[in-house]
Amino acid sequence: MEFEVVWTDPALTSLEEIHAYLAQFNPTAAERISSAIIERVELLKSVPKMGAVYPKGSLGPYRTVVIEKYRVFYRLIEEKQRVEVLLVWHGSRQEPDLPL
Repeated sequence: MEFEVVWTDPALTSLEEIHAYLAQFNPTAAERISSAIIERVELLKSVPKMGAVYPKGSLGPYRTVVIEKYRVFYRLIEEKQRVEVLLVWHGSRQEPDLPL
């Protein structure tokens, strides 16, 4: 059974900003990275627990998956069979403040 994947506004904005920034220097790389992120997120439909629990040692509901230098933060809502993509974050940045 597939989960619904919902991109939040902050997640879409962060993905668009990443793409725009990379496209200034290398449009091909911008497309490749953006596509890789979207493809990985699509996998969450069938494997919603693929990502590591965030923060480490917690019981959730947040998880994260890594795609090259980027981390996608998402919330798993099992009872609604939904994955909410919260943010796309460069790995060198400080940890984000996720909504509770």
